[in-house]
Amino acid sequence: MAELKTKINNNDPMEFLQSVKNNKRKEDSIRLLEIMKSITKEEPKMWGPTIIGFGKMIYTNTTGNHDWMLTGFSPRKQNVTIYIMNGFNMYEELLGKLGKHKLGKSCLYINKLEDIDIDVLKELISESINYIKSKKPIKY
Repeated sequence: MAELKTKINNNDPMEFLQSVKNNKRKEDSIRLLEIMKSITKEEPKMWGPTIIGFGKMIYTNTTGNHDWMLTGFSPRKQNVTIYIMNGFNMYEELLGKLGKHKLGKSCLYINKLEDIDIDVLKELISESINYIKSKKPIKY
């Protein structure tokens, strides 16, 4: 069975965020860390070298079962990527109210927090976590 390359580690999320060169992206990421920490009631953990995740669940794909985060984010060069692990099919109404963003399969891409409605983002994250917890075995 192949293992996922992105794994939880003991690196310090705040140390990682302090290394972000774009000051606006760094500021937004620190605020996002606090938002996710408040919603999940979990401490942030590094997943690989560049992803900050919260909580843990079992993720199943074609190679088997793996530990994965409930939600998280990564400050990238072009944007901040927010991970909504159950995708976006259920959230069309919320996405319509969110503001400027782009989507991947489980990735929400935003340029800066000012581009979106923070309350809608909080609702999106909360609903996603609640849905995952209701459908998947959560591993702690």
